[in-house]
Parts: sequence; structure tokens; C-alpha cells
Amino acid sequence: MLTLFFVPLLTLASGIVTPVWLLFALYILSGLGMAGIGMGVMHDAIHGSYSKNKKINTLLGYTFNLIGANATVWKIQHNVLHHTYTNIEAADDDLNAPFFLRFSPHAKHYWLHQYQHIYIWFFYGISTLSWITTKDFVRLKRYRDMGFLDKKGEYNKTLLSMIAWKLFYYSYAIVLPMIMLPHSWWLILLAFLSMHFVTGMLVSIVFQIAHIMPVNEFPLPDEQGIMHSNWYGHQFATTSNFSPKSTLLFWLIGGLNYQVEHHVLPDVCHVHYKDLTKIVSETAREYGMPYHVKKSVIHAIYDHTKMLKMLGKKQPVNAVSMA
Repeated sequence: MLTLFFVPLLTLASGIVTPVWLLFALYILSGLGMAGIGMGVMHDAIHGSYSKNKKINTLLGYTFNLIGANATVWKIQHNVLHHTYTNIEAADDDLNAPFFLRFSPHAKHYWLHQYQHIYIWFFYGISTLSWITTKDFVRLKRYRDMGFLDKKGEYNKTLLSMIAWKLFYYSYAIVLPMIMLPHSWWLILLAFLSMHFVTGMLVSIVFQIAHIMPVNEFPLPDEQGIMHSNWYGHQFATTSNFSPKSTLLFWLIGGLNYQVEHHVLPDVCHVHYKDLTKIVSETAREYGMPYHVKKSVIHAIYDHTKMLKMLGKKQPVNAVSMA
């Protein structure tokens, strides 16, 4: 995945003259590698499951910084808030979306949500552009206000590090190609945007069809802030698998088509998910817990689209079970 990401960009940065179609092809290839790094390398590393060696996990976690995002922000957003409070409104930060998107039946409804199943794909496509520009900075400040990054100087150090990493990313991913290639700057920018559109679409779809589905639950705590289901039961109820028989997809997205296994065993490397799925599914049935799975990506995307359309309606939706 690192090769798939860096080789096309290094080719462009070297100044080798390429026709326009190859310019776009190289950037799009790099986008596939970027998605692979995000889902198959840094995701395991930041969970501490890529290696038994903590230093290796830390080192490979920085691959997220290499592709323009930030490992510190992701660790808080994903490891802490998403995995601890999956599908819980105002706690799971993956449900925290701009006003024109509605991912939870408990979120405020606006009239334009009735069309979100149509326009949302554009915003999925530009999601990683948000990461490399504004989103990380906004979340870093919000997480500090929430009580994270509370060590002396930790916020400022993280902020300066984030700026430096992002400048480094911009320099080799877009500035060098603009300097070295004879093409117009706007054409190179368009090719760069196409790379991110591919990455954003892949990453968004993979994570969204794992949780924003008709069969998934969106439970809330009681008035005292207590969740009454056990943590494992909660993960089974709020998470879905898809396309479990696709070896190619398993490789491309870092095993995240086995989201249930990942959520109940987040400290296990994704290469073991296929071997664990029988044990996990049988355990779920033994204890009367759901085990959601869609046989293909197409089926999962169809159901996700249906869910988005349901969430776009003004009338209340059953938040416990959408089936």
C-alpha cells in the first residue's frame, strides 16, 4: 500500500513528462494506496494491533500523517469516541456531521435531509480533503475543550506537529508536481482532487456501511447517562459486516468488511478476522445477540442508501431497530 501510494507521486514529482490521462491515472492509483494505508496499515497500527512491538505500531501510525491527516486526532476520534460509544448520539464522533447530513435518528432534522441520499456521495468523495485542510484543526481544538490533550504543552506541541506534517504532505503531493511538470497548475490540482475523491469515497463507504444501516441500533443512555446493555452486546447491535467471501476486498480495505470482529476485538490484527468470524458469530448466537452481515458490498450500499433515505424523513424512526 505504501508503494501504491508513493511510487505514482514520486513519478510525478520527478518531472517525467506524462500525458494528461497518465497524470490522472497516477494520482488515482495513489488514491487507492492512500485508502489502503488508512484502512490496512495505520488503522491497525493506531489500535496497537499491527505488531506486538509498540514502537512499530507508533512508527506505522505516522503513515496517517504522511497522507495528510493526523494520528493523534484519529486516535481520540476513532479509538476512544467511536469504539467506546458506537452509534450513541453526541458521544460517537463519527455521527457528528454538518447540519446538512443526518446519520442518527436522534439528530435534529432539517427539510433538506430528505435529499441526503442523493447528494451525500459528493460529500463522501471530498471527506479526506476536509481531513487534510480544516477538520483535524477543528477536532483538535474541540478535543482539548473536552479534556483530552491535558498535559502541559501537549496541545501546542500537537498543533505545531500537525502543521509541519501537513506542509510536508502538500509539498510532495501537489507542490512538487506543479513545479516539475509542464502541465497547467489547475490541471494538476484537478488530478490531485480526483485522487482524494477516490480515497474519500472508498473510506467513507467502508466505515458508513458498517454502522449506518437499517439493522443497526442507535441506543441512548438513560437520564443518569447509563447504558443498560453490556459493551459486547452493544457492539453486535450497532455494527455490520459485508462481503465476507471477497479476498480481494479483504486485502484492499484492511479486513474492514469484518467490522463486527474488529469492534469486539479491536486489539487483534485484521489478518486474523477471517479465522475468528465463526467463533464470533457462534458466540453471538449462543448469547442471543445479533450478528449482522450483508453478502456483498452492493447489498450493503443499497441498504445504507435506504437508511439515509429513512433518516431524511421528518417522522420519527425507531431508533432501537431499523429493520
